[in-house]
Amino acid sequence: MKMNKLMTLAAVFSMTVSLTACGPGNDASNSTNYGTTNTSKESAANGGGTDTGSASAQITPEDGAALTVWESKEERAFTEQIAKQFTQKYNVPVKIEEVAPSDQVTKLSQDGPSGLAADVAVIPHDNLGKAVAASLILPNDVFTEETKKNNTEAAITGATFDGELFGYPRSAETYALYYNKSLLKEAPKSFDDVLAFSKTFTDKSKNKYGIMWEVGNLYFNYMFIASTGGYLFGDNGTNKDDIGLNSAQAIESLKAFVKMKEALPIKSGDINPDIKRSLFNSGDVAMDINGPWELAGYKEALGDNLGVAPLPAVEGKTATSFSGIKIYCVNAYTQYPNAAKLYAEFASGKDAQLLLNKLVGSIPTNKEVLEDAQVKNDPYISAFAEQAKNSQPMPSIPEMGNVWSPANAALPEIWDKNADPKAAMDKAVQQIKDLNNGAAAQ
Repeated sequence: MKMNKLMTLAAVFSMTVSLTACGPGNDASNSTNYGTTNTSKESAANGGGTDTGSASAQITPEDGAALTVWESKEERAFTEQIAKQFTQKYNVPVKIEEVAPSDQVTKLSQDGPSGLAADVAVIPHDNLGKAVAASLILPNDVFTEETKKNNTEAAITGATFDGELFGYPRSAETYALYYNKSLLKEAPKSFDDVLAFSKTFTDKSKNKYGIMWEVGNLYFNYMFIASTGGYLFGDNGTNKDDIGLNSAQAIESLKAFVKMKEALPIKSGDINPDIKRSLFNSGDVAMDINGPWELAGYKEALGDNLGVAPLPAVEGKTATSFSGIKIYCVNAYTQYPNAAKLYAEFASGKDAQLLLNKLVGSIPTNKEVLEDAQVKNDPYISAFAEQAKNSQPMPSIPEMGNVWSPANAALPEIWDKNADPKAAMDKAVQQIKDLNNGAAAQ
C-alpha cells in the first residue's frame, strides 16, 4: 500500500508486426486474445473445466518465451532467486529491470503499446484501477480459484477491480513504529508519549531527533487523518465525490500532526528515506515510522536493540494506518502471456512468499505462510500484522492517482509554514475534485 518511491528501465522486444497487431487482444502469431484464447486452447487440450487446482498444468510457456520483469531495488535479491528457480522449472529466461512499484503503471502506459515494457509488473494495489481503466493488464483468469483460495480476503480485495481478479498478491504492507531499545525501554503508547520522550532527546544542533517520518507524504500520515474518523473517499473508498480529508474528524487527527513539530523541528523537504535510515541506524533518531521493507536493514544495523510496535495512539484513538497489497500484474501487450502468467503465479506462491519474508521481512498474504512458524513466531512481523488489523486499504479507483500531489502539497504547508490545517485541506480537496471532474487519474 509503502505507499510509501511509492522505475525506469525496460527490455526491448523485437517488433516484427505493427503496433495494432501487438495491442491487447491481437497476438500476431495466431490472432487470438492474450487474455483468454491461448489459455482456453491449452485448457481444452488438458481436459478443460474451471477447476484450477492444477492450473499451471493447463498452460505452458510459448516457444522461445523470454520474460522481463520489473522489480524494486529493495526487493531485487528476492526476484533474482525466484527468477532463477522459474527458469530452472520452465526453461524460460528472465531479465530483471529495477523500476519502483509506484512508477510501474505510468511506465506501462508509456511503454506497453510500443512493446518496450516488462511482461510482468509488480504494483501497489491502489494503482490497479488506473491500469485496468487503461487496458494495460490482463485478468488473472487461469489461476483465479487458486489465488482466491490461498490468499487472505484483504489480499483478494486489493487484487480485484470492479468484481474481476487481475492481480497475483505477493505481500501486504502497512507501516509501524521502529524503535531503538537502547534509547527507549518500551514503545510509546501514544503520540503524546512520543512527544514527551522527544523533549528529552531531540537536539537539532546535533541532528538528533526523538522520532522521524516522512511528514510530507500522505501515505505515512494517514494516521493523522483517519484515526479519529477521517477518510479519503467515502463508501469504502469507492466514491470519488465524497472526499473526507477536510472533514471535522480528519482535522481532529491533524491536531496531533501539528503538535509533533516540536519533536521534529525540521522542514519536510529535509527528510527522505536515505537520511532517515542513516540517522536511525546510527542512533541519532530513536523512532522511525516505516514499513517492512526496512526491516532487514534495521535488524542488521541494530540487532537485538531493534523493536517494532504498532503505531502510537492519535488523540486518544487507536492509530489507523494505510495498508496496501503488492500484486503482480501481466502486461496486456506481452508477447508471452502464458509464460508471464506462470511467472506471476510462481513468484506469488507459498514458497515464494516465505522467501520474500525471509529476505526482506514482508508481510505475507498466503494463508498457509501466515501460519508458518517463520512468520507466526517473528516478533517484528507480528507487530506489523497487529497494525494491519487497524489499517484501511488504500482506494484503488483511478481517481486515487489524483490524490497524492494535492495532499502531499497540503501537508508541507501545515508542517513548514504553519498553515491552518482546515484551510490547507480544503484547498487540497478542491484540487482533487477538479482533477476528478476534469482529467481524472492523469
